[in-house]
Amino acid sequence: MMWRLLLIYSLCVVFQPAQGYVEDYYCGENNCYDLLEVTRDVTKQDIKRAFRAIASKTHPDKFLDPDEKKIAEERFRKLSSAYDILRDDEAREDYDYMLDHPEQFYRNVYRAWRRRMAPKVDVRIVIAVTVTLISLVQYYSGWTKYNEALKYFSVVPKYRIQAIELARQEGLLVTDKKKLRGMTKDEIKEQEEQVILHVIERKMDIRGVYAKPTYRDILWVQLVFLPYWIMQYICWYMRWVWKFWILKEEYGPEEKMYIMRKFMGYSHGQFEALDEAVKDDYMNRELWIRENFDVWKADQDMEAKAKLSQSGRYKAYRRYLKNNGPGRMYFDDS
Repeated sequence: MMWRLLLIYSLCVVFQPAQGYVEDYYCGENNCYDLLEVTRDVTKQDIKRAFRAIASKTHPDKFLDPDEKKIAEERFRKLSSAYDILRDDEAREDYDYMLDHPEQFYRNVYRAWRRRMAPKVDVRIVIAVTVTLISLVQYYSGWTKYNEALKYFSVVPKYRIQAIELARQEGLLVTDKKKLRGMTKDEIKEQEEQVILHVIERKMDIRGVYAKPTYRDILWVQLVFLPYWIMQYICWYMRWVWKFWILKEEYGPEEKMYIMRKFMGYSHGQFEALDEAVKDDYMNRELWIRENFDVWKADQDMEAKAKLSQSGRYKAYRRYLKNNGPGRMYFDDS
């Protein structure tokens, strides 16, 4: 691989083009300064005045003959290209570099191409706008999922009955017909639904991806606090190494939960969404110990396979594979 790169580089050096100009990016074989009849040390104002003076005399509209008009259009195009290059500081700097170093043809081509293809908008603005849009989408998506969870609990009979009972105990549901006088059935139902959602929002412990969004879920906040969180993680990791690797201390409840979560491959949100009874069962089984976890995992896999073998859909799939074979293709001309 290396000798191929050296060969390509050698060919580029040996077979440099005879001309030093970059034909497709600047004024071609013409000199931009000569086209505008100025020297290289002129200012922007001098370039502007020179372009206007020449353009006023050679503008295509001043010619009526078709042939002369066509020649004037080509000349005016070259003048405009030269003016656009010399009035731009970066383009003029690249062009002057090409004039001073004509032997660096490929580098001059790259500089000219980079200037032309570079984005006109500041990259920092693009990044800021992108991060802002992502943050807004995150915020909206978080609240959408949270409201979906509330609506789900409000229609499940078990949770709905509990919410209605709590609302009655707290006197939030209006049952006095005198107070409901003048309200339609739809308005009464809407008021009841709002009370139920309010009770569920206060009483339900919704975790995981459907949890109530906080400022930490916004990308802008995450980027701002990222250095702090990195330092916090480094300190936590050093503390872990010191306490449990060097001093050999026993794990606490939080450390045991963390080890079990890592063994199971759960994210923090997924593990927090588990029922407390499930977590207590994990603690009772001492799954933070690798040997216990391996035995538990093997049992879980066996149970999953047993349930899958009893599934009618899985049996049909196995029969299909047995009769047809995996990946078999059929060509039916009928």
